[in-house]
Amino acid sequence: MRQKSYDNSPSLYLIPTPVGNMEDITLRAINTLKMVDFLLCEDTRITAELLHKLDIKKKLIHSDDHTENSLKEMVLSKLQEGLNIGLVTDRGTPIISDPGYKIVEFISRNGFNVISLPGPTAFVPALTMSGINPSPFLFYGFLNSKASKREKELNSLKKLPYTIIFYEAPHRIFDMLQSLLKIFGNRKIVLCREISKKYEEAIRGTIEEVLEVSETLKGEMVVVVEGNLQQEDFSSMTVLEHIQLYLDDGMTEKEAIKKVAVERDIPKSIVYKEYHTGK
Repeated sequence: MRQKSYDNSPSLYLIPTPVGNMEDITLRAINTLKMVDFLLCEDTRITAELLHKLDIKKKLIHSDDHTENSLKEMVLSKLQEGLNIGLVTDRGTPIISDPGYKIVEFISRNGFNVISLPGPTAFVPALTMSGINPSPFLFYGFLNSKASKREKELNSLKKLPYTIIFYEAPHRIFDMLQSLLKIFGNRKIVLCREISKKYEEAIRGTIEEVLEVSETLKGEMVVVVEGNLQQEDFSSMTVLEHIQLYLDDGMTEKEAIKKVAVERDIPKSIVYKEYHTGK
């Protein structure tokens, strides 16, 4: 399905809002907030405060992870009536570790325009100020709050050579960094907090060094982690051991066989045969 964003048909607008500094809001975002007929927002109180500062009055409808499924049909109906709808989250760009994806998927599947405005988001300034190689990078967002699940997620990421970016809340940062150290080893990281606000800070060092001060930190946090720079040598492993390495990391049998075939530069059929013969 092809989508032309500027054909003047009713549309759903994804509108970024400041992550801290009010001066970061764009003129286009302000004009779009004024133009839309109503706003879907994560927290009506936070959005109402933003609109008050901008001297904008708008009908607000609460929409978060728990309610957006039930709102999809209403949003579609309003678009069919010819209304334009805005979607905002509390701070930053909608859908980046925030609600909104389900509505966007539903509305676009039903043939209406979804127009995403460029604007504030926390992970981009964190990456560019980090001094860690920015290309390629993987934005992961929030890890699971439960240690066992968090470490399983980290195990699936630890061999990637890419810079990895995480979001984390202050009350979980110490536990998150402990898990990171356990699974990734003592890599170089940069912890950025309070981006664009008065107390913005970038803490650079190894995971162990940042851990030492992490329990005293406040504010929303972005953690930029150096990728795995070690070249691994699998020549001392059997094919069976090599596959088991990835199975232990949580890969499926199919994924592990495919990865081993690539890393050993041999046909997947041979890896498959050796694995099932040796099991």
